Amino acid sequence: MAVRVKKYKPKTPGLRGTVLPLYRRLLSRGNAPHRALTSGVKRDVGRNSGGRITVRHKGGGHKRLYRTIDFLQDKFSIPATVESVEYDPNRSSFISLVCYADGERRYIVTPDGVSVGDTLLTAEKAPLKPGNRMMLRNIPVGTAIYNIEMKVRGGAKIARAAGNAATLLGYDASFAHIRMPSHEVRKVPANCFASIGAVGNKEHHLRVVGKAGRSRWMGKRPTVRGSAMNAVDHPYGGGEGKQGRGRRRAVTKWGKPSGKGQKTRKPKRYSNPHIVRKRHMAKRK
Repeated sequence: MAVRVKKYKPKTPGLRGTVLPLYRRLLSRGNAPHRALTSGVKRDVGRNSGGRITVRHKGGGHKRLYRTIDFLQDKFSIPATVESVEYDPNRSSFISLVCYADGERRYIVTPDGVSVGDTLLTAEKAPLKPGNRMMLRNIPVGTAIYNIEMKVRGGAKIARAAGNAATLLGYDASFAHIRMPSHEVRKVPANCFASIGAVGNKEHHLRVVGKAGRSRWMGKRPTVRGSAMNAVDHPYGGGEGKQGRGRRRAVTKWGKPSGKGQKTRKPKRYSNPHIVRKRHMAKRK
């Protein structure tokens, strides 16, 4: 299938190089959000409960209407029909409005290859087709999966972003081994549920924002390089003219190790026993 993105002509400086998905072909036309599944939401924009900035470079952005997404999908053995595929400003993936046989409607993350009119099913053992959801122990080894639970009946937590999918590698006692999108191999209880296939909108990573204004619409504030700051503001700052990092290891503004292959994970993190192979080791191979 051809890549469904649009490259804009440079009618203005901001459009030069801009690449965005072809929403007109991917989404259902004329569908307003299902009102019963929407609500207003106040974004924290990087502030904690005391109003202090804890995550930099966030703020502003367009007002958003929140769509309630069903990540648990606990209506078992009741077929659901996809009524529409819609844009969601709160996530990179598209969402689908599904209507169950009993008349209830819910929003779910749209799987790749699923369109309006298709039927989806959640059960302990369901047909192996994109969008169907079943227990990990009943899924064949090597299958691509998404919307994976980490705890039994805890709701989907893994592989929810646009184009993402994990791979089921095998089983070990009561656990399933899953290769994450980051290539980390992790153990998940085999009684957890996962959906077959991959998340839709796989062209999302091809988009080019094109101008600073569009980043501001998305709630992203400007980011300044540490080496462009004064010495009092960042460990990389100061110096005459353009300077390099000036130190062997990469650090944050507060001097903590960051990125570039350095270990930043807590050595006593609760989930460490469930990691079979770290993502760093997987990428080296």
